[in-house]
Amino acid sequence: MRILSVSEAVGRIQGLLAEDKILNNLWLRGEISNFRAPRSGHWYFTLKDSVSSLRCVMFRSRANRTAFLPQDGLRVIIRGYVSLYERDGTLQIYVEELQADGLGALWIAFQQLKEKLAKEGLFAPDRKRSLPVFPKVIGIVTSPTGAAFQDLRTIIHRRCPIAKIVLAPASVQGQEAPQEIAAALSWLNQRPDIEVIIIGRGGGSLEELWAFNTEIVARAVFASRVPVISAVGHETDYSITDWVADYRAATPSAAAEIVVPILTELTTRLSTLQNHLGLAMTRYLRRQRERVQQLANRRVLTDPRGLT
Repeated sequence: MRILSVSEAVGRIQGLLAEDKILNNLWLRGEISNFRAPRSGHWYFTLKDSVSSLRCVMFRSRANRTAFLPQDGLRVIIRGYVSLYERDGTLQIYVEELQADGLGALWIAFQQLKEKLAKEGLFAPDRKRSLPVFPKVIGIVTSPTGAAFQDLRTIIHRRCPIAKIVLAPASVQGQEAPQEIAAALSWLNQRPDIEVIIIGRGGGSLEELWAFNTEIVARAVFASRVPVISAVGHETDYSITDWVADYRAATPSAAAEIVVPILTELTTRLSTLQNHLGLAMTRYLRRQRERVQQLANRRVLTDPRGLT
């Protein structure tokens, strides 16, 4: 009879687990409990159903790829492999993928970030700034090749040809988009001539609009020294950027109409006011001349000696 050491027994069990093709690439559905996320960046939790439970670990490199932060009570689907933790001889799942079961992962991440930023006051109405009435220089953060920029440029120049546009180009979807958008906002804020900024893009799916639901973009909008108009997607699309910005426009085209007045209408209005002012001044001067004439015709002025 061969007697094994504890470590030898653990090794043999690990070997058996490693040979099992199902346990090497396992999909599981269950509910998270005892979730922990220490400073190491690794995630530790228990996955359970009504009968059993399994300990799980998700290392930082994998956890960083997950769009949302798990929490107790959340139903999830995981992919990973079964092994033994050698020190304790504990069976656990090494998780490589984690997704929400039912609600989408992005939707959960959206709600979590929205709740976090709301608690910090980034959406507070009393911090919203008024837009300039007649901005001379307008900053725009969007893709230079997208339809949104073409619409913004066309409408702004049609309404107010003397307004200057400064484009800070950035990707509006994809992995690099959040960093590029935040950097573009920072660059525009370093220019002293910029009076207002429009940030946005055309419509799309939640995944395509996701850059505008990221924390780095939300904080860049919040930090802007000038008012920001958020113009992301279509009228029914709402993003985190919409809540942080000073003003939400339903579409990029709507943002262009909001940011500048129609110059011809403004000129006509000024001309009308000028005419009204001229007429009012003429009437005023006429009344004053009549008043002076009335005073001049009084006896005290025409025959002062006759009063004695």
